[in-house]
Amino acid sequence: MASQLLPLELIDKCVGSRIWVIMKGDKEFSGTLVGFDDYVNMVLEDVTELYEQHLHYCFSSTG
Repeated sequence: MASQLLPLELIDKCVGSRIWVIMKGDKEFSGTLVGFDDYVNMVLEDVTELYEQHLHYCFSSTG
């Protein structure tokens, strides 16, 4: 039978690994997890902010 991990235990196993963090407001970061606290504030190094560029198309009609 597989054992279950608590959320903080899972995050602790990721220390030293590259992670992808999705924030509220659509901000995304990728970096190496250095540490975290009980409130899941994280310290990352070698961080890259990821973003998706939205393309807007304008159509006009000339009469």
